[in-house]
Amino acid sequence: MSAETIRNVGIIAHVDHGKTTLVDALFRQAGLFRENEAVKDRVMDSNDLERERGITILSKVASCQFQGTKINIVDTPGHADFGGEVERVLSMVDGVLLVIDACEGPMPQTRFVLKKAFDNGLKPIVVINKIDRDGARPMDAYDKTLDLFIDLGCSEEDLFFPYVFASGSGGFARSEPNGGEADMRLLFEAIIKHVPSPKVQPDGPVRLQINNLDYSDYLGRMFGGKLLRGRLHVNDRLTCVGEDGEQGFNVTKVWVYEGLKMIERDVVEAGEIAMLSGLDDVLIGDTVCDSQFVEALPRIEVEPSTLTMNFYANTSPLAGKDGGKFLTIHKIRERLEKEEKVSVSLKIDRTASADTVKVAARGEMQLSVLIETMRREGYEMAIARPEVIFRENDMGKRLEPIELLTCEFPDEATGGVMEELSRRKAEIEDMQSQGNGRTKVVASVPTRGIIGFRSIYLTLTRGSGILASIFEGYEVFRGEVQSRAAGSLISKEGGKITRYAYEHVQERGTFFFPVGTDVYPGMIVGQCARDEDMVVNATLQKAANNMRSATSEATTVLDPHKDFSLEQALSWLRDDELLEVTPKHLRFRKKILDHSERRVSERRGAAV
Repeated sequence: MSAETIRNVGIIAHVDHGKTTLVDALFRQAGLFRENEAVKDRVMDSNDLERERGITILSKVASCQFQGTKINIVDTPGHADFGGEVERVLSMVDGVLLVIDACEGPMPQTRFVLKKAFDNGLKPIVVINKIDRDGARPMDAYDKTLDLFIDLGCSEEDLFFPYVFASGSGGFARSEPNGGEADMRLLFEAIIKHVPSPKVQPDGPVRLQINNLDYSDYLGRMFGGKLLRGRLHVNDRLTCVGEDGEQGFNVTKVWVYEGLKMIERDVVEAGEIAMLSGLDDVLIGDTVCDSQFVEALPRIEVEPSTLTMNFYANTSPLAGKDGGKFLTIHKIRERLEKEEKVSVSLKIDRTASADTVKVAARGEMQLSVLIETMRREGYEMAIARPEVIFRENDMGKRLEPIELLTCEFPDEATGGVMEELSRRKAEIEDMQSQGNGRTKVVASVPTRGIIGFRSIYLTLTRGSGILASIFEGYEVFRGEVQSRAAGSLISKEGGKITRYAYEHVQERGTFFFPVGTDVYPGMIVGQCARDEDMVVNATLQKAANNMRSATSEATTVLDPHKDFSLEQALSWLRDDELLEVTPKHLRFRKKILDHSERRVSERRGAAV
């Protein structure tokens, strides 16, 4: 297929603005699904975590045909923590669909992805999506998008961007919000008209930049991207140019995307998005070229990592009791190194001590998704609280990463939200009433302050708040942010939590586990009501004697225990605590389990 009949288009948007559902509608219109075929919603979200969280984590490629033109569609993540995925995708497409929610309008990640599109010289087609939702304001969303284009300093020509009004769930695209079109034809026509065919050289030595990595148990590493020059054949002798030098290899297989599947080909023309195999040690950003004509392309630049996290082997007395298959630090390091090869925004610190794997990433969402994936694969580990990556300027002042936070919430939650933002060293940049009983606040907040904010914010807004953040840059350190205002209830003995102990200990705080849960010395069983750690006997048995009293047989109503999601658990940790993650349980523990050793360590720390 020649480059003139190919369109490579990326779909970019803020999280939850309906990109993946829109792709579903395009595929249905293109006839990829049979009439009687049962198809899951969001076919591009292929892994369980993506389906459970309703977000796209990994960018994926699929293709469809429309009027003799092949359209390669690349779905990208909308969450800021996976911005590295967006950046690598934009380097292999020739145009983008910018999806905007008709209710929310442009959000922080919209600005980020649009700026990246302009930096890559791409012209966007704006899709005002979800126009059939209650409270949709399509023309208002269009006006705000136009303002965003102006804010980003785009050229006058770019202000006359093509746009359509659509509903991914309804399966239609229209030229006007109240138009009569009932299918996606208008959007297909806009893609063919406004997305240019790939700017490539059909003849000459092969050249391709790796933007996509995959792995098959049968074929090993698979890698690929847009073929920029020449024709790619099976058995070609090529050279891969990476950060560590050059490697020669023979191409063993070549695939292109047809619908949702990869189809083998003997030869691929320039302009196609292709995958190939034949070499294991490759990274995103490497250049593949003809062995007789070695010519490297500039590597893909991504936003810097802002957080680090330490992974340790699980050394608790309950290690291996929850069905974990991979327990050693060697296995954990091996798995994280595999992840590093696939992710552009994840880096392992090679200078960390042998019993620690220190990982740098874009945010807590990215780290929590990685940890959740690992625990489902059978890994057990202990994890320290996420730490921010600081820098120093020329004057020797400490700098910290700052995020631009946008939140929209009911007016009645204003007091609580503003108080919480103030505690987290936020500086309010804009605050306005939306006129529908909701308030919108834009603030710059240290990344430290955002850790754990999401769960508190959802509680303050009773689950109806919208929250988004984007990395803005480094600024002078704004002062300490208190991590939490309550101490820990630490188990004194090992055994099972008894009802008798629960009744007595619940007066001092909140339990994290129900009666009958296994505990060990040094494990944190709950949150203390005061800002101090308290050692409690959670396994205390009722004394067996023949004394009776009027109240001895009365039973107390037990307070409910508090459950944690993975993100909430990571944000609850203090610096001297670890989160024990197993396939079945999340447990908090002190880094030093022995009480007397811990007291000695605390005294030494106080003396220093």
